[in-house]
Order: sequence, then structure tokens, then C-alpha cells
Amino acid sequence: MAGFVSPWWIGYFMACPLRKLVQDPEKILAPQVPPGATALDAGCAMGFFSLAMAELVGPGGRVHSVDLQKRMIDSLRWRAARAGLSERIDARTCAGNDLGIDDLAGKVDFALSFCVLQEVPDPASFLRQIHRSLKPEGKLLVAAPTGRVGREAYKATLATIREAGFELLERPKIPLCRTALCAKS
Repeated sequence: MAGFVSPWWIGYFMACPLRKLVQDPEKILAPQVPPGATALDAGCAMGFFSLAMAELVGPGGRVHSVDLQKRMIDSLRWRAARAGLSERIDARTCAGNDLGIDDLAGKVDFALSFCVLQEVPDPASFLRQIHRSLKPEGKLLVAAPTGRVGREAYKATLATIREAGFELLERPKIPLCRTALCAKS
């Protein structure tokens, strides 16, 4: 299944306010994203989680949002401007397997990969790039959709996460997802 990229228009469903009834981004992220933090939303789509991260980091923090699709990034920029959060969000378009985050090496406190890893052609490379971006005490939250990623496939994903240099801390409960909260090791 890796390599299938959701079409840009799916972003409207992913950014729908009704989604908060099932997956509230503030509740999911608040334990990991303190004020003043630097966060990375890898595969941000239209910014469902990026906007929440920008609220959580506050004026002293920064959110770096990366997506393969320009239309997703354009929508995130529009939504961030409308919410008054543009100054806190660095929205970037990446290319292929390159997240374009080399400038963030060792600067990120928290990274998120939410329902993205199963779409990436080379998950190991994707995870290594995130690993390099994190500070020594940095954390990564990975969530995969249960409807697209079965138990056995997720066991393989967990192995890839460990091979990329992460230690599994816990498996937070997020509806409709298989999860892993990891620390840079």
C-alpha cells in the first residue's frame, strides 16, 4: 500500500470540523506539545493537526508543516491566515522521498506522522529524516488508520520505527488508529 497518495480533495474531509468529535487534535497533542515548542507535522494535508499545534505552541513556538501536495499546503496557508496563526506556521511542499527539512536538524521537540506513513514510498527514509530533525529528547507520534493498516502490517511499521532509531514509549489511544509514541534514541 505504500506509495498510494490520497488525492488532494480528500483533504477537505480530513480537515472537516466534525472530525474533532472523533479525533480532537488538542486532546491528542496537548500532552506532547508545550508552549514554546518547535513541532513538525510531516504529511500535514490541509493542517487539521498543524493548526492545533500552532495554538498549543503559542506565540513563542513554531510549527513546520510539510506535505507533498501543493494544493494541501495552499489550503493550510489560507486556513492559518484565517485563524491568525500564519506567523507560527512554516508550510512547505516537499518532493518525493525528501521532506526538505535538513535545516531543522536537531531543532524539533515533537514530530507527528498522522495517517501518512502508509502512503510514503520509503517509510524508513521518511522516519530517518524525522529522527535527524528531532532534538535528543524529541518525540514522534505515529498514527496509522486501522481501516488501511492491519495488525500485521503495523507490526512491520513498528519494526521500521525502531530501525530508524526510535524507542517505543507507549501506544496512546486514538480512535480509528494504531499508534506509537516514540522517543529519539
